[in-house]
Amino acid sequence: MNTLDRKVFRELWLIRGQALAIAIVIAAGLATVIMSYTTLASLQQTREHYYQEYGFANLFVSLKRAPNTLIKRIAQLQGVTAVDPRVLAPVRINLKNIHDPIQGQLVSIDTQAANNPGALNRVYIREGRLPVNSHQTEVLMSEAFAQAHQLHPGDKLHIIVNGREQQLSIVGIALSPEFIYQIAPGTIIPDFSRYGIIWMEQQTLERVYDMQGAFNDLSIKISRDADPHLIIEMLDDLLKPYGGLGAYQRDLQVSHHFLSEEFKQLDEMGSSFSFIFLGVSIFLLNMVVGRIISSQREIIASLKAFGFNNIAIALHYSKLIILIVFIGIILGVSTGLILGNGLARLYGEYYRFPYLDYQLQIKIILLSTGTTLIAALLGTWFSIRKAVQLQPAEAMRPEVPKRYNVTVIERLGFKKYLSQPSRMVLRHFERHPVKASLSVFGTAFACGIMIVGTFFVDAMDTLVDTEFRLSQREDLMLTFINPTSYKASYELNNIPGILRVEPYRTAAVKMYAGAQSHRTSIQGFASDNVLHKVLDQHNRPISMPDSGILLTAFLAKKLAVKKGDSITLEFLQGKRLTREVTVVGVINQYIGLSGYMNIAALNALLQEGDVISGTYLGIADGEKSAVQSILTNLPQIAGVTDKTSIIDSFYATVGDFMLTYILFISGLSIAIAFGVIYNNARITLAERSRELASLRVLGYRKSEVAYILLAELALITLLAIPLGMLIGYWMSYGFISGIQQDLFRIPFIIMPPTYAYATLVVICSAVISALIVRHKLNQIDLVSVLKIKE
Repeated sequence: MNTLDRKVFRELWLIRGQALAIAIVIAAGLATVIMSYTTLASLQQTREHYYQEYGFANLFVSLKRAPNTLIKRIAQLQGVTAVDPRVLAPVRINLKNIHDPIQGQLVSIDTQAANNPGALNRVYIREGRLPVNSHQTEVLMSEAFAQAHQLHPGDKLHIIVNGREQQLSIVGIALSPEFIYQIAPGTIIPDFSRYGIIWMEQQTLERVYDMQGAFNDLSIKISRDADPHLIIEMLDDLLKPYGGLGAYQRDLQVSHHFLSEEFKQLDEMGSSFSFIFLGVSIFLLNMVVGRIISSQREIIASLKAFGFNNIAIALHYSKLIILIVFIGIILGVSTGLILGNGLARLYGEYYRFPYLDYQLQIKIILLSTGTTLIAALLGTWFSIRKAVQLQPAEAMRPEVPKRYNVTVIERLGFKKYLSQPSRMVLRHFERHPVKASLSVFGTAFACGIMIVGTFFVDAMDTLVDTEFRLSQREDLMLTFINPTSYKASYELNNIPGILRVEPYRTAAVKMYAGAQSHRTSIQGFASDNVLHKVLDQHNRPISMPDSGILLTAFLAKKLAVKKGDSITLEFLQGKRLTREVTVVGVINQYIGLSGYMNIAALNALLQEGDVISGTYLGIADGEKSAVQSILTNLPQIAGVTDKTSIIDSFYATVGDFMLTYILFISGLSIAIAFGVIYNNARITLAERSRELASLRVLGYRKSEVAYILLAELALITLLAIPLGMLIGYWMSYGFISGIQQDLFRIPFIIMPPTYAYATLVVICSAVISALIVRHKLNQIDLVSVLKIKE
């Protein structure tokens, strides 16, 4: 080890506190990158392996009823390699001691072909075994529902299917690639305790649901070189007489679509946070290291005087930077892998994979660490280059002192209100504008990333408040098995405890606007609704117009339409009619993508008479449980949804995951904030140690000298906080703009407590840093400090 190498380690030890703080800032930025992208890569890899191993289909279609003899014709379509006809049946599940309504779906399974590698959508048996043909009451239960109710093989449950009660025996707990994201029809928020998937042997379900020799759902596998659009067109023609609802590709399959949207959001969140955190980390590293190098100009001059050339000195300081960055890399990579593993397992509880293929992503680690190191070296090269270009004789002399004149504040007449130490603080601040500005901006960025890391709590609360308290004000939402006459709403009004009934109609539809299209649904309800209303762009309730269609803002943007434009509706049910309607307005909605019409106008377009799909119910206080018990026993009721349970499910699933992710980010934000402020305080002490020691020799007390240093730090902090709020606002806006998706849109709102929290963290970091610096200041050896520059 040569002389300069030994000097590197000695200097690293001398600035160990600052080096550790810089390393923590780097580690926080790196950990964010590695946590986000290793989690995303692992989940994507797990999904692809799962799909391949268990034969996830490419095309899907639901229909009313078609004979099994049609399967042969479908299998002969060019490009089709496998066909899986099934029976799906909506059910109500009754469990002991559970009074809340529980929805479910029966899915037929061919137990003889279940283990065939060529079979589609094969189930993964987590516990137990497959049902046996001869035992007609044996079923498999989805793992999420089983865990929510602590069900195991050997347990019994009762279901109501087709108006008849059936007792079933659970013989296995299963997973399927088509139910990774398990949600009830018509919802987008999973509720594992109130919706379950039940697999029943094919022939048994055909008998139970009166579908002998027929099917109502189809999964298809196509070859890689096949044209899916052509196959979909041929499928729709074949199935139209049998009530086909329109075939669609995997990207529109509910579970896959929501999972892809979540992956997209994780990617965008990871890239946004990574860019912000890593960018801020590198900026602060460059600022801090640059000031360290600038403070060592006399040492650099001495090295040059002893014969070390510019390259050797540049390499010496580069090694110091590399060592600091290396410490940050070790901390960041290890922290990122730990957090990434925890985040991936959290996803595993939210999405139902049979296993988690979490692997070390070497490419991501090398790319992120290499970027950090290169950026750090390039950023500090200016300071190194400036230092090595100084001539030894010039560099050995202290920098020429700044000219001391009264400050602008003193000229404005405030001089008489300022003590001598206060004037010294202001003059030093004004005479080093670049250095002061960098310190203020560094602290402001620390405040800003605290806001970015914590405003999600405000956004989630606003989303829930807007959707479930301003728009969806009903207590219960009731869904019928099939569209029903309007008379059903009058009958519901006679049930004790129900105060108000508001019917609604839903229709599956594909919307076309020029070259743009989107498959979604239209909801129709009356203009005088009180319980369920749509909101304008300012979250004000608006009445449903008599004609035309209202589109959510996000859907209107996807279709590239505005108020006054016309769109084409292709209904995917009933008579499969095609109609053209005018967009009469754009509304605000954070969850889902839908169109809204007056229920009378929607029924007129469908030409099916005055029918309804369900009702929104207002319930008297204390009567909800009694009403639910009555409703669950009605034969035509497919499901009863409690708004309170939706809110609880949102916070327990989507909200819990998002807030956990943000908790990780908040922790890293605090680390960056403290690292920045502490570094700034320590460097300021190092730069002004001679000046402060001189003041002590001239007779200033320790408290007065400490005031000069700490008042400057306080001034930097006070100036940085409002600037940090502004930076945090715009960084949050840029971040939120990039992560909107079909599943739900996160509103952009930052509440005063979030600003207050960020301010509190910055102030606490400044106070702790000030106490440490004050302790270091009291330990300064006046003689040794004053000899440094002699």
